[in-house]
Amino acid sequence: MVPIQLTGALAFLLLAAAPALRAATPAELAAGYAAQSGAAPSAARGEQFFTNRHGREWSCATCHGNPPTQEGKHAATGRAIAPLAPAFNPQRFTDAAKVEKWFRRNCNDVVGRECTAGEKADVLAWLTTLKK
Repeated sequence: MVPIQLTGALAFLLLAAAPALRAATPAELAAGYAAQSGAAPSAARGEQFFTNRHGREWSCATCHGNPPTQEGKHAATGRAIAPLAPAFNPQRFTDAAKVEKWFRRNCNDVVGRECTAGEKADVLAWLTTLKK
């Protein structure tokens, strides 16, 4: 029998499909997205993506704050949003399925489409630079 070596996108897909089997870390998720995109993540691009509008009414920062190190507030519902940066909220980006769910929803609101793997990797790269 030939051993199978899991790399990049395949490893990420397995992680996303079975989040209960293994908790993710922000760095692992960013590495998975970077492998899918085929490019190294950039914190500078991530910050720019997060803080700028993309032809829509909101940016990510509209609800999450800039920087997203404190409680935010949903622009439409007024609902409180826990800090997004992992150093300020250790529960963030620890469940691959939830991360995908929220990227899908929020990217649709902010960009009008799903974010690319590269955009996700960049945003995570920036968020992990924010420290207490």
